[in-house]
Amino acid sequence: MTVNSKLSVIVLAAGKGTRMKSDKAKVLHEVYSAPMLHHVLNAIAPLEPGRTITIVGHQREAVIDSIAKYDFVPVTQEEQLGTGHAVLVAEHAVPDDSDTVMILCGDTPLIRPATLREMFEKHTENDATLTVMTTLLNDPTNYGRILSDSDNRLQGIVEQKDATSEQLAITEINAGIYCVNRTFLFNALKEVGTDNSQGEVYLTDIVSMAVSSGLVVEKYVTPYAQDVLGVNSRIELAQAHAELHMRKNREIMLQGVTIQSPESVCISSQSSIGKDSLLMNGVHLEGTCTVGAQCVLRPGVILTDCTIGNNVEIGPYSVLRDCTVTDGTVLKPHSTSH
Repeated sequence: MTVNSKLSVIVLAAGKGTRMKSDKAKVLHEVYSAPMLHHVLNAIAPLEPGRTITIVGHQREAVIDSIAKYDFVPVTQEEQLGTGHAVLVAEHAVPDDSDTVMILCGDTPLIRPATLREMFEKHTENDATLTVMTTLLNDPTNYGRILSDSDNRLQGIVEQKDATSEQLAITEINAGIYCVNRTFLFNALKEVGTDNSQGEVYLTDIVSMAVSSGLVVEKYVTPYAQDVLGVNSRIELAQAHAELHMRKNREIMLQGVTIQSPESVCISSQSSIGKDSLLMNGVHLEGTCTVGAQCVLRPGVILTDCTIGNNVEIGPYSVLRDCTVTDGTVLKPHSTSH
């Protein structure tokens, strides 16, 4: 795929994350062995945007250092004056020839590349000025609610703290991911006020502005509500980790591997396992591990950066690191690497 110079992406990663009760910047908290911001940048990469801009603020040096391996342009938001303000400070970093700006948050580690790609394609096909990702939640607490007309066309977004009791009953929520025409985006944000309970520049206000101007405004409704989970607490951090861990286990099982108790087995994203292998309770593969075909990893085995041949049996509660095990080897319980 060639670089899509007409697309720029802005990732919002400046917040402190007060509900995390942490001295660490929220986007640096690890989910499935990587800072959550890494998962977001990994999801963006397959779109090959012309430029990826990361808005930093709280602990900006630590955040920038953390993502040094990625191709991005950092922009600092000195004051935390809302999502709209965060995007506006990035105006100078978005190339003039970008038609579309995709905006998403750095605390949504479950978002999938395919979801972002489909949203961008629908935005382009509809020749929309603005497309908003939405989803349906049984409990929409803390999310902005989607306001629609009788034909289910998007009319606006109301934040939880500004919503009426009737609006709070709406279960369609703003997922916080947008595709917006570059010119409209920055012109509109310069007109957005701060007349709300937070005294902030709300990015969501551009929706009603686009609607009232008669522009093409679309929804992209994702059926995968879990994918847009914003991590704002340690509880949500654990939920995100569990989801990514189970995605990997499902992928491995679909490739012909038996995992006896998937909820207790954790396989790193860089690890691979050959077909007809069996992983029993409590097995952990960390770092980059390669396990051959027809292997048996008995309960409690922990492997870190290991290469395991075919037809290998590793006894219960063995702990191996940085080693190679040849084909046909049988290791006794509690084996360790030397």
